[in-house]
Amino acid sequence: MTVVVEHASDQDFVRLADPYRRELFAHCYRMLGSVHDAEDLVQETYLRAWRAYDRFEGRSSLRTWLHRIATTACLTALEKRQRRPLPTGLGGPTAEPEGALADRPEVPWLEPVPDVLVGADDPGTVVAARESVRLALVAALQYLQPKQRAVLVLRDVLRFSAAEVADLMDTSVPAVNSLLQRARAHLARVSPSEEEVAEPRPGQDEVLARYVAAFEAYDIPAITELFTADAVFEMPPFTSWVRGAEHIGRLIATHCPASGAGDMAMVPTGANGQPAFALYMRGGDGVHRAFGIQVLELAPGGAGVAHTVMFFDTTLFRHFGMPAVLPPRR
Repeated sequence: MTVVVEHASDQDFVRLADPYRRELFAHCYRMLGSVHDAEDLVQETYLRAWRAYDRFEGRSSLRTWLHRIATTACLTALEKRQRRPLPTGLGGPTAEPEGALADRPEVPWLEPVPDVLVGADDPGTVVAARESVRLALVAALQYLQPKQRAVLVLRDVLRFSAAEVADLMDTSVPAVNSLLQRARAHLARVSPSEEEVAEPRPGQDEVLARYVAAFEAYDIPAITELFTADAVFEMPPFTSWVRGAEHIGRLIATHCPASGAGDMAMVPTGANGQPAFALYMRGGDGVHRAFGIQVLELAPGGAGVAHTVMFFDTTLFRHFGMPAVLPPRR
């Protein structure tokens, strides 16, 4: 549907453009791999659109016009940014979980995105939303050249036609098709072969309840038992990561600052269409403070946890609507 605008006003702009905000946020997140950067780019997109709104003639839909502005802003931003990896994208697992952890705070790490910001909590779009922001998929997108990334997201996720993408990116249809072909081929080489998550899996609630109980009790054997034999545990900004339930248990036993039951508190949330928890650590004064966000990938059939990414960036708590300090538990 084409939106024709005459005598544009601020009220018109807000009313017509605001419904696309979450879609644009998800688009910017897929492009940039950062919830902080996506927030900035969406703000920039709406500011640019508002300033140019009186010149919008309706030759394309408002949605296409806003995505043109957002994509251009993202491509410009990516000219000055490095790829955002996860530790698993930088090297192999460590064979010594008890060894010193390699800390790389200067790396612009991939960030998780709260489900509520990208529509993954909307029952009407939940499957598509989950698939398009899966942590593994967003990590794989980071390997693509920026224009390849943009074309793949616009065509395969947002379902714009090749002609629409060509117009949106000021290029030709053959160029769009070529970029898409190369992007798909490259993504197939670097993307994990793990099963995609479309719906909650059988036994998920039980596994998650046991996971919380094991961590809050700081029960290392119980924690170890919950992971699959070839599970992965990684923790940006540390490049060190481990594979295998036994190694995960040893890593946590050695490096986790908890010393006993009650030191950790887990608050459920959702990130990237996957189960997630805000983890709080109790200090010497008895107060539980923000410690990190865990994003989980579960194995089929309730077999356990296949992958956990522990993000130690506590600035993420604001985006998840989580407090910096937990009130006392009764």
